[in-house]
Amino acid sequence: MTTAYGGRGLHGQTVEAIAAMIFGGEVREGDSLDVSALQARLGVSSTALREAMKVLTAKGLIGAKPKFGTYVRPRADWHLLDGDVIRWKFAGRPDPGFLRDLHELRAIVEPPVARLAALRRTPEQLDALERALRRMTEGDDPVEADLEFHRALLMAGGNELVVRMEVMMGAGLAERDRLVHGSSHDDPVPSHLAVLDAVRRSDADAAEQAMRDLLDKAWRDVEGLL
Repeated sequence: MTTAYGGRGLHGQTVEAIAAMIFGGEVREGDSLDVSALQARLGVSSTALREAMKVLTAKGLIGAKPKFGTYVRPRADWHLLDGDVIRWKFAGRPDPGFLRDLHELRAIVEPPVARLAALRRTPEQLDALERALRRMTEGDDPVEADLEFHRALLMAGGNELVVRMEVMMGAGLAERDRLVHGSSHDDPVPSHLAVLDAVRRSDADAAEQAMRDLLDKAWRDVEGLL
């Protein structure tokens, strides 16, 4: 899994512009990229373009072949667990298949994590969950509050490898939340509170089931939008 790209300024803008061309469908899998034309179009130096290409290459989006030059790699090569790749996919029109895949991944990971959190959480981790829920109740930034809750739950699960999935799952959840925010009139607090209550009681079975119920509700919200 590749960490999210943190580039800013002209370099970052160049990465974003080329990614938008790929995910917007202007250039497709297998298409060659005219580097000279790109440089002129974007108004950047050859150094800035080369560095941007390195970022996109590391994310599996582009490659280079002798006598063929730079090209868009097949989707199978894209690093779909990369936070930026997820963000770029959501920047275009909603992809029902990708939303379904994201939901299925969450359904595989998060209910067992909730079970582990009920058994392993520390007082500090429980405090983090409670703070996130308070933010959600206050409603000032529902997307960030939701992310904070699920990050805290991953941490409370106590599995270092699962925690590393936060970059990918967090990006997907953030974009999913932005997509459905305002389209659903259901209150998200009760479903999250049910998870928190079970974790607080160290009831592993209840925590796992509460998370399954939460994800079922989340998927109904997505289906309603699509």
